[in-house]
Amino acid sequence: MKLYAKTISATLPDWATVVTQSADLIEIEINDEHPNFQSLLEELATEIEPGTIGVKVEDLCSRLGIEMSNPNLGQLLEQAQNLILEIAAHPDYKQLLELGYSPDLNIADAQTALSYLQWEIERNRELSSLVQKRSPKGMALL
Repeated sequence: MKLYAKTISATLPDWATVVTQSADLIEIEINDEHPNFQSLLEELATEIEPGTIGVKVEDLCSRLGIEMSNPNLGQLLEQAQNLILEIAAHPDYKQLLELGYSPDLNIADAQTALSYLQWEIERNRELSSLVQKRSPKGMALL
């Protein structure tokens, strides 16, 4: 399991490792099969809604001293595109194709869907920029 954080505590448990770190994002890999992590999950488990037991991310991050990052949609799309490329190049995926794997929707469809989403984000950003430029002075658009 991976978490993306803005800040982390000075020390992380032995089941959590910093994978990458940049000025605004820290990628943390969690060994979710580690017994100490499982114990923490059991300790933090609550009824999230009637009949659903789970752990709130806020509780887990608070316990670990992690401030979660909320990446913008553009960053998430870039990460998704990179993962799709990794999947397409993966030997297990190629082997499935050789064995006749032929889904209704494929990797190219996923890439296309993400491209359409990226274009829509850019179009809305451009429209928003035009609207802001045309707004009367002193008036804020939310």
